[in-house]
Amino acid sequence: MMNILPIVAIPFLGTALGAATVLMTRNNVSQRLHNMLLGFAAGVMVAASVWSLIMPSIELAEHMGRMSWVPAAVGIILGMLFLLALDSLVPHMHPGGDTAEGPHTQLGKRHMLMLAVTLHNIPEGMAVGAVIAGAMTGSSGITAAAALALAVGMAIQNIPEGAIISLPLRGDGMSRRRAFGYGTLSGVVEPISALIMILLFEHIAPALPYLLSFSAGAMLYVVVEELIPETQQGKHSDMGTIAFAIGFVIMMVLDIALG
Repeated sequence: MMNILPIVAIPFLGTALGAATVLMTRNNVSQRLHNMLLGFAAGVMVAASVWSLIMPSIELAEHMGRMSWVPAAVGIILGMLFLLALDSLVPHMHPGGDTAEGPHTQLGKRHMLMLAVTLHNIPEGMAVGAVIAGAMTGSSGITAAAALALAVGMAIQNIPEGAIISLPLRGDGMSRRRAFGYGTLSGVVEPISALIMILLFEHIAPALPYLLSFSAGAMLYVVVEELIPETQQGKHSDMGTIAFAIGFVIMMVLDIALG
């Protein structure tokens, strides 16, 4: 029996580690570092979407023959539509952005920034939970090592996300301790959404190919809508592109080596 809780907790620990950078630095995050952090996170998420979610989704649907692409295609589209709906309904601001979106712009920028990253952690938790559920079925071809690889990849990706919340909050005058708390809390939703997926795995097993690709679509939406545009801001867009490549390669190696 796979030890679930440590794997589920790994991504959250990455968020906490990233948020802890505010306890060790004096200055706000620079534009160069900001672009690199977001680019790295985007690269990890794209690679995880392909190797950990979309490809297993297609493999699980091999019995459909030439139509094995259907669950992956449907899931990706539904995942993107789900995040589009959440983005429209939940007031938030882009990481590093200055303007709010949504119907309740009276919310403070600090809270909206936290809401944005918290919102984006939902599909990441769902992805980890779906892969763990797949490994638990024993017949999906997904291994415990693959689940561990995805959890580690999400933890690596969450380090810059935690820093992106805590460092700007500190730059706006918030105390180090509170900024760390906000950054850490943004990751709480990830293990919760993962555990929900795992608890329901007996009922969702037939829909696993769709759930895997759904999580991939949701993460790809975050990358295209939020992360990539942010990496192209300012004078150091090339650093975001380089960091994207590094994050992509690291996650690809993790998934292939451990999966």
